[in-house]
Amino acid sequence: MAEKLKIKLSIADRVYPLTIDPSQEEGLRKAAKNIEQLAKKFEQNYAVRDKQDVLAMCALQFASKIEQKGIDSMEDTKEVTERLKALDLLVNSKLSIK
Repeated sequence: MAEKLKIKLSIADRVYPLTIDPSQEEGLRKAAKNIEQLAKKFEQNYAVRDKQDVLAMCALQFASKIEQKGIDSMEDTKEVTERLKALDLLVNSKLSIK
């Protein structure tokens, strides 16, 4: 069994103790740092004082980025599929001439 790592992350003035795989540490620390930075930005720009509101806004921001990447990826996949179909038709039309 792999060795677990105990870390503490601070988010919105609260400390969260976690037991994780060592391979997760960097990603979790970066995520916590990004949340902290975005929360401060929301607090400064929108005069939001309730931490729950700030964290909800952060969650919405990050979730929308993930969703948009999925949408963009699907559009990219659709475009590639259409191009491949067109290429397939072109190749087949050239092969069937002979």
